[in-house]
Amino acid sequence: MTLVKNEFAKRAGKILELIRTKRPLVHHITNMVVMNDTANVTLHVGALPVMAHAPQEVAEMVCLAGALVLNIGTLTSEWIESMLIAGRRSNERVIPIILDPVGAGATKLRTENSLCLLRELQVAVLRGNAGEIGAVSGAGGEVRGVESIRGLDDPVATAKSLARRYKTVVAITGARDILSDGERVLGVDNGHVWLSTNTGTGCMSTAITGAFCAVEQDYLIAAAAALACYGLAAEIAAAEARGPASFKVALLDNLYNMTPAHLAEGAKIIDLT
Repeated sequence: MTLVKNEFAKRAGKILELIRTKRPLVHHITNMVVMNDTANVTLHVGALPVMAHAPQEVAEMVCLAGALVLNIGTLTSEWIESMLIAGRRSNERVIPIILDPVGAGATKLRTENSLCLLRELQVAVLRGNAGEIGAVSGAGGEVRGVESIRGLDDPVATAKSLARRYKTVVAITGARDILSDGERVLGVDNGHVWLSTNTGTGCMSTAITGAFCAVEQDYLIAAAAALACYGLAAEIAAAEARGPASFKVALLDNLYNMTPAHLAEGAKIIDLT
């Protein structure tokens, strides 16, 4: 059943309340550049983070988790091995996997390994910027380093097509976040331009998506709620901050202080189906 706009916002608030009540463990195999930040945002929304990367322990660790976040930002061959081990065990245990193809399109290594993970694992949510999703889908887009410098001509069509191809939810983040499970399409209009002034803000949104997917089995709704929560915190933070450094501190504070009622009131999730 398609939810109307205010029902999306109410659902987002209820999911945040579930996170705060259940405090799910989120297992991250993630980017060394922002590992501390992704651990903190997971904690601030109410979940418990663990950063476990060794191939000898990831299968055991992920069995304790409510979600697995895979982020290829500082990619090594050993980490890909760990991601596949943890991902296969997650699929066996029906634990959702959230994949962030950081920098896909910038190098052959990143693009090929993103596609490998999508082929080998059943991913619940693929979250990336327009350039990364364009590279993975073959629909265009351009990445320089890990930043998207050219977007997609038709992000809705790209999200739907890629979601159908891999039986996943695709979340393309940008000025308006576009999400699809191959049939339904949602947009999220929360956010602020200052998110582009700090390293790792995309990685943080993926981490939060993991927390939301850990307690909500409709991964399209979970991902949209996560991005709305993150974007709303950014909007409030920007009003309080004087620049990028104080914005980051305010962003973390506002994630921690976000209440389910505040999210239900401020989430801007729209049905684009």
